[in-house]
Amino acid sequence: MESVTNAYHPPRVSRAALALAAGLQASGAVDPMANAPKAIPYPDHSRLLEVRDAAGSVRRVSHPADWAERASHIRAGLQQAMGPLPGAAARVPLDLEECGETASGKYLRRKIRFTPEVGDRVPAWLLIPHGLRHRAPAMLCLHQTTDIGKDEPAGLGGRPSLHYAHELAERGYVCLVPDYPSFGEYPYEFAKQGAHHASGSIKAVWNNVRAVDVLESLPQVDPSRIGVIGHSLGGHNALFTAVLEPRLKAVVTSCGFTPFHHYYRGKVAGWTSDRYMPRIRTVYGNDADRIPFDFHEILGALAPRGVFSNSPLRDDNFEITGVREAFAAAAPVFELHGAGSRCVLRTPDSGHDFPEAERHAAYAWLDSVLR
Repeated sequence: MESVTNAYHPPRVSRAALALAAGLQASGAVDPMANAPKAIPYPDHSRLLEVRDAAGSVRRVSHPADWAERASHIRAGLQQAMGPLPGAAARVPLDLEECGETASGKYLRRKIRFTPEVGDRVPAWLLIPHGLRHRAPAMLCLHQTTDIGKDEPAGLGGRPSLHYAHELAERGYVCLVPDYPSFGEYPYEFAKQGAHHASGSIKAVWNNVRAVDVLESLPQVDPSRIGVIGHSLGGHNALFTAVLEPRLKAVVTSCGFTPFHHYYRGKVAGWTSDRYMPRIRTVYGNDADRIPFDFHEILGALAPRGVFSNSPLRDDNFEITGVREAFAAAAPVFELHGAGSRCVLRTPDSGHDFPEAERHAAYAWLDSVLR
């Protein structure tokens, strides 16, 4: 049996990478879109079994290798809207700091901070189940739009129906629960601190990628069994992160999305603050037809990994007809990979919430994928 300890082993990063990252952020002169991959336009984002080339020629997706090319186009379209994922130069030492801990029933709750990039620190909760004798599966747990940020999933206030990190830790998962920039204990000015990122969304995704680095570094965690869960803001943040981070093997999204034409009947301005994707406003004119990705593609890009969605019938943010449409479009991609059972949609008769039956169904589904 493998024993576990609380030792921390940061990844190695070269001095050259550190110097380059520090110089780029200090100068503030770098175009945040300079390294964005070029996107191939797709007039209909719901037609997932087609792959196009730069000249506009279309062929059918009939093999996983064809899908790999289509998925690369989806990742490029996503990064055209939110900006490119930072490269190796931004991957500085995590400098993990422990800021106190308390025992809570079946797990240890530890407050930590880590460095996602030069000049920034992310506050987070780390929940470690008691009595682990082997490396355990782990979950990155992302909060909704709430002033208390990470405290809600960790069971420290807010709505009990959103205490999913607390509940997963009680089931034996190591859980990392970071604050989204500008929430909880994480003051953040997107126009200043985030000027080298094209959006708040890509900044949050990068923080989540580094959070996966934290989980991988922990001796309690099996790095091959890491998933992500989130509600509302955390629900789409989980999807975006997983599309760009292949180490996440399972995704649970609650009240996280509907395709753009179904979002308040195509009125997409709610996606365009600095905290999210301002390029939807400044480059694409708040026109749902021009946005270079949509959620049919986001779901498909997760194949053959797993995705579970809690999408209530009465969610007044993310209209259910569009969610069903997106799942119908993505299902053939999962079937192509022999992974049809890993694309799961639950539609409870509730509002914008994560009901108990759906949470426990999601946890059982995570067990089937990660255990």
